[in-house]
Amino acid sequence: MSRTFSYKGMRVNIFGLPVSGSGQKSRIKKEYRKRKFYYLTFESEFKKDAPKNLIVMYDIPQNKKKERDWFRRQLVNFDYIMIQKSVWVGPSTLPKEFLEYIKVIGLKDKLKTFKLARSYTTGK
Repeated sequence: MSRTFSYKGMRVNIFGLPVSGSGQKSRIKKEYRKRKFYYLTFESEFKKDAPKNLIVMYDIPQNKKKERDWFRRQLVNFDYIMIQKSVWVGPSTLPKEFLEYIKVIGLKDKLKTFKLARSYTTGK
């Protein structure tokens, strides 16, 4: 009869090494798990000195954190600058393929765009 011990909620042997039981779930990452199809990268078609005349505002919930981080990285790729955490300004218009992809991953109804009458200028 072997004795089992517990350390921080996990079964361990007498040496303190984890014991895998028949009913325990392995915490080891599987090699064959599929990655999400998200996170395509879109190239910027804007020049660095393009006028910043489009405001993008979004409210992406916490349960879509990966999508929100991906969206922010794409805005940076498009030379947008952050005014607030979820308000960005940059050149218009966003690429058509990008907007179609936003619709596919379910973010289309989470963002709004506004065209500015004059270009946004920083206080530099």
